[in-house]
Amino acid sequence: MDVAIAGGHGEIARRLTRLLAAHGVRVRSIIRNPAHAGDVRADGAEPVVCDLERATPVELADVIRGADAAVFAAGAGPGSGPERKWTVDRDGALKLLEAARSAGVERYVMISSVGAEDPPDGDDVFSVYLRAKAEADRALQDSDRAWTIVRPGRLLDDPGTGGVRISVEPARGEVPRDDVAELLHAVLHEPRSVRRTLYVNGGGDPVEEGLATALA
Repeated sequence: MDVAIAGGHGEIARRLTRLLAAHGVRVRSIIRNPAHAGDVRADGAEPVVCDLERATPVELADVIRGADAAVFAAGAGPGSGPERKWTVDRDGALKLLEAARSAGVERYVMISSVGAEDPPDGDDVFSVYLRAKAEADRALQDSDRAWTIVRPGRLLDDPGTGGVRISVEPARGEVPRDDVAELLHAVLHEPRSVRRTLYVNGGGDPVEEGLATALA
C-alpha cells in the first residue's frame, strides 16, 4: 500500500505515519517546511517538500501519482488568522481533490472536525475554520472519489487509550490524537468506510470494533 499525506508534519499525520510504516506501508509525507524532512523521515515516511498554498494542482498530482490513497491532514494551525483557514483548510483540500482526480488516486480520507456539519456564522477564527472545513467536506462528498471524512471531537495530547466512540451522527466530546490516528489507519484498510462521515470521541470500544459497529 502507498499513502500520500498532505500536512505530513502535523500531530495526527505523524502518528498515522508511524502506524502505517510499522505495517509496511509506503508513506509520502507532503510538507511545506524542508526543515521538517528529518522528523518525518524518522517516522518512516518519504518527505516531499510541496507548499499546498503555492503548488498548482498539476504539481500536486505529480507528487501523489501512483498512491493508493491520499489523506488530507493539513491545517493552517491555531495561530493563524481567518484568511489561511480558507487558503489551507479549504483550498488545500480542494487542490488535493483536484490532484487526486488528475493522478487517478481513488481513495481520499479527510480529517475534518465536529461542527463542520452545521458551522456557525460568526467572524471569529474558529467559526471561519469550521465553515472552511464544511466547504471542503461538501466538495469531497459531492465528488467521484472513494472518500471518508473523519470528524473528531476536541483533540487531546494525552496518550491514547485505545477506546473510542464512533458514530455516523454528530457527536461532541474529546479524543486523544493517538486514537484518531488509529481510526484513520483502520479506515484506510476498511472498504465499508467509503462514502461515510464518521465522528470519533473517547469511549469504551476498541477502534476496530467501534468502527465495525458504526458501519454495520
